Amino acid sequence: MEIRPNYAARLERVRREMAAGAIDAVLLSVGHDLPYLTGYHAMPLERLTLLVLRMDSTPQMLVPRLEVPRVVPQPGVFEVVAWNETDDPVAMAAKMLVGAKTIAVGDQMWARFLVELLPHLDGARFTRAVDVVGALRAAKDHEEIEALRQAGAAADRVALELQTGLIPLVGRTEAEVSADISARLIREGHDVVNFAIVAAGENAASPHHHPSDRVIRKGEIVLCDFGGTMKGYCSDITRCVFTGEPTPDVREAYAVLQRAQQAGVEAGRVGGTCESVDAAARRIIDEAGFGEYFVHRTGHGIGMEAHEEPYMVNGNRTSIVAGHAFSVEPGIYIPGKWGMRLEDIVVATASGPDSMNRANHDLVSVNV
Repeated sequence: MEIRPNYAARLERVRREMAAGAIDAVLLSVGHDLPYLTGYHAMPLERLTLLVLRMDSTPQMLVPRLEVPRVVPQPGVFEVVAWNETDDPVAMAAKMLVGAKTIAVGDQMWARFLVELLPHLDGARFTRAVDVVGALRAAKDHEEIEALRQAGAAADRVALELQTGLIPLVGRTEAEVSADISARLIREGHDVVNFAIVAAGENAASPHHHPSDRVIRKGEIVLCDFGGTMKGYCSDITRCVFTGEPTPDVREAYAVLQRAQQAGVEAGRVGGTCESVDAAARRIIDEAGFGEYFVHRTGHGIGMEAHEEPYMVNGNRTSIVAGHAFSVEPGIYIPGKWGMRLEDIVVATASGPDSMNRANHDLVSVNV
């Protein structure tokens, strides 16, 4: 399925948010807000690319002349303003912002460009563009959800290969298995691999462990958290397997983890809050006595970026709305012994939480 966004409609929604927040201009450079609104991914160069969106004029995109061929024209959506190597793009941007008093800046805009722009805009007030664009990006439309579903299904197919022993583990290093998983994600249709965590035994107690030359052995847990980008949208899944018969302590903890993850998914309903998802999963882990070993939030939003709004964490009282897409991934990590995490991507819908991942949620024993 090819995503065909209506960029003009998206920009109009941004303008409505600008009006509601009394924002005069929005500035977007590198990062995913720019392609979300225009279709153009700016390279993270020392040369400035900047979309200047004002309430009363056609959006203008400042682009280095050598990058102009990469911009797909969007007539009526934005106009390209090319700058040459001897031009001062910051001064050009300042002219586009004359009269703007409240300016929202994208989180990923390089600080050097903002610092250079400040002296041109005496008296302007600055705020974050995520307050304007973030809620729009967080609520996915039908086509975006289908893209997430396809990416999730592709990741599921790799998870199935892990769980059925088609990915050899014992005797290989974590790094070798990570490379194998990465290649399989590409084979299943991903354009880019964003990460492929493989953590065995005691290494699994580090939630973001970097795959190493540690050799996987028989009789231990192996945590695999992997995902990539497919047709512009991300996958993210975590499954654990055990190389042999799980030990009683691991089996007991995993049963708690599985219940916690199910509770978190169930809590991801329209009308609930982001912190209620975290609370539902955390409560079960706390009651089982593993609370101190659950050291991160329960989830993060996902879409064009692997991590984006909304975040499922205590204190985030944002209401869940239809189209919110997020991970539910509680974990238990015992330092020096083992760790475990179970993760699905979930989309909130009017009829309840819809999981983008269907791979087996059990702690599967593999003898490979």
